[in-house]
Amino acid sequence: MPSTELPFVPPANVLPRVAPIGVEEGERLRSVELPGITLSVRSRPPAREGLPPALYVHGLGGSSRNWSALMPLLDGVVDGEAVDLPGFGDSPPPDDGDYSVTGHARAVIRLLDASGRGPVHLLGNSLGGAVTTRVAALRPDLVRTLTLVSPALPELRVQRTALPTGLLAVPGVTALFTRLTREWTAEQRVRGVMALCYGDPGRVTDEGLRNAVGEMERRLRLPYFWDAMSRSARGIVDAYTLGGQHGLWRQAERVLAPTLLIYGGRDQLVGFRMAQRAARAFRDSRLLTLPDAGHVAMMEYPETVATAFRELLLDTGELETGSMTEPGAGAEAGGDGGERTGVEPAGAGADHVDRASGAGGGGGARGSGTAGGASGPETGGAPFGASTGG
Repeated sequence: MPSTELPFVPPANVLPRVAPIGVEEGERLRSVELPGITLSVRSRPPAREGLPPALYVHGLGGSSRNWSALMPLLDGVVDGEAVDLPGFGDSPPPDDGDYSVTGHARAVIRLLDASGRGPVHLLGNSLGGAVTTRVAALRPDLVRTLTLVSPALPELRVQRTALPTGLLAVPGVTALFTRLTREWTAEQRVRGVMALCYGDPGRVTDEGLRNAVGEMERRLRLPYFWDAMSRSARGIVDAYTLGGQHGLWRQAERVLAPTLLIYGGRDQLVGFRMAQRAARAFRDSRLLTLPDAGHVAMMEYPETVATAFRELLLDTGELETGSMTEPGAGAEAGGDGGERTGVEPAGAGADHVDRASGAGGGGGARGSGTAGGASGPETGGAPFGASTGG
């Protein structure tokens, strides 16, 4: 087979059976069959009936489980579901093999249209941030608010630590990498991922490490895993080079929904310097910078992210003031150092950004709400199932 040709992936109905992805207490998984795709959806029972819906979208190599630390903290304000994008988690590959950002966005739109849950509070991390940005731009009727954690938006100067992710998009590199790392144990791979994605890998609990190793072993048995990784990485690279009205930055400018942007100061995959550009691009944005966080703030500092999200809802009239202190919300729980975040409107232009004032720890981007987090609780999982993430 030529090096430029990706391996054939059999249809989902003839793929070998692999143990299902893990679920946390209170969670359930269901499978949703849609035209051309089958999606696995993780959910938790909401605290009460009638709460507005939310949908969480993971990043490259991740799964819906990446949101398991955040979801219970928001049970009191949203009816949350997290989707496994095609080819990741418990979702089989798409029938058409389309792993582009547009392909993933189409899957999210199909899910929302079929479920009738829109408009939703839409949250995305990394690749999921690019996907949800495109969804919000193309289908504003489906989105109440948009929350982006380290979104994979185009950078002119990509960090050197992010280059391995981009290399996955090069034909033949995935096969070479697989051969070179054949002797690596699942734990070695997981520790490499954690070192890349966490601001402080020491925050991961022993139980979280065991769960992540088990999940890694499961993923490596999937015959399509590396194909999904390489094609999705290629989709990110393609989206980075796409210009005109279909470019991600142009689409960010078209997003109408109130937007919360969260960036980590120790992120090795998405440049911290991109925070201010994002704050200017999204017309109704609020910026939270976490100097000690890496690429997956919702896993490292879930209480801080939950509080920032609730403040977004409060600011936009989606949440009553009394709901800020409901059990499980994390607003006053003292997690992540016990500080409330100081999320401030960033606006669409530099003037608005300059007027915003930070609160909490020092550092961070100008005009952001900044929260430290070194003394926060340990987290219980690993973000990605491969040696790179994005």
